[in-house]
Amino acid sequence: MAESDRMVQLLSADGVLQTEGPAAEYLPYIERLGDDELRQFHRDMVVVRRFDIEAANLQRQGQLGLWVPSMGQEAAQVGSARAARDHDHIFPAYREHAVALVRGVDLLGIIQLLRGTTHGGWNPAASKNFHLYTLVIASQTLHATGYAMGIALDGLHATGNPDTDEAVMVYFGDGSMSQGDLNEALVFAASYQTPQVFFLQNNHWAISVPVSVQSRIPLYRRAAGFGIPAVQVDGNDVLASFAVTARGLDEARGGEGPRFIEALTYRIGAHTSSDDPTKYRTDAELQSWVARDPITRFETWLRSRGEGDAFFSEVDEEAEDFAADIRARTYELGTPSTDKIFDHVYSEPHPVTAAQKSWLDGYEESMGSDA
Repeated sequence: MAESDRMVQLLSADGVLQTEGPAAEYLPYIERLGDDELRQFHRDMVVVRRFDIEAANLQRQGQLGLWVPSMGQEAAQVGSARAARDHDHIFPAYREHAVALVRGVDLLGIIQLLRGTTHGGWNPAASKNFHLYTLVIASQTLHATGYAMGIALDGLHATGNPDTDEAVMVYFGDGSMSQGDLNEALVFAASYQTPQVFFLQNNHWAISVPVSVQSRIPLYRRAAGFGIPAVQVDGNDVLASFAVTARGLDEARGGEGPRFIEALTYRIGAHTSSDDPTKYRTDAELQSWVARDPITRFETWLRSRGEGDAFFSEVDEEAEDFAADIRARTYELGTPSTDKIFDHVYSEPHPVTAAQKSWLDGYEESMGSDA
């Protein structure tokens, strides 16, 4: 993955496939995709956007303490996630809802996490190695790099067998680029030549701070200072996101060291439901990105290939059913047992947590049945 000063784009903003320039070397990754796989890209993006809207509504109605929107970033997430293999390990930040969907996570786990009824939301081992959401900015980049170092030290990559060779991918935002944790992760990744891909979703705003204030150069170019090859991709182009990530992961698995991808996209919604983006960004800027909607772009291309109304109607209906199911199950969530505070702190029973749990049980009993 040679560093390029030109952004990789396979689908133009009006949904036309590009075959020249930086796109040309990535076309083979797209040509090997079947019709069902391409339809799945669209299905993933539409379903997760509808989920996102439903979750935001649930938060406004008092069912969640907080919501973290991902609208506008569906192509970057779906394309990159579909490029990973089941045995790869994925470390998210906290708005990778589409990646979670692709990895088979029950998205009610995200609802439970932001409702405060779970400490994690899902078991990574049962969710195609999709690790837990991390709200401390950039700390997951260290977790990912440490795991990738373990893969390298255990000889679980670069064996020449793509069915077993492992890689790690970590997601983060442009605000993470200003954090020490990420820079430390890049140092160790370069030093140990870890089999991992750093996937930056540059959505242009670190809460209210624009990326233009954070960096005077394109963010992907910072990777060169660590000796890590990097590429910038149109993050609203699901095909380009897939192809660039597939290549990066192949190179990482094959022993060529870490790779860095900057996906240029945009956060259409607020940073979180506690944020008011109208205070710091203009409507003109917002509308310029709405016009580059990743779902509309991909649908235009699919239609140009002969996909008809029946498929798109089917997907829309599936998305509505998905959202309705999430809403119904959210209403059914009860108060969690206090056992959750203690039972999964350690992988094995531990005398300290056992004693604490016993004390709390006794304390609650002392309060009587009306407590």
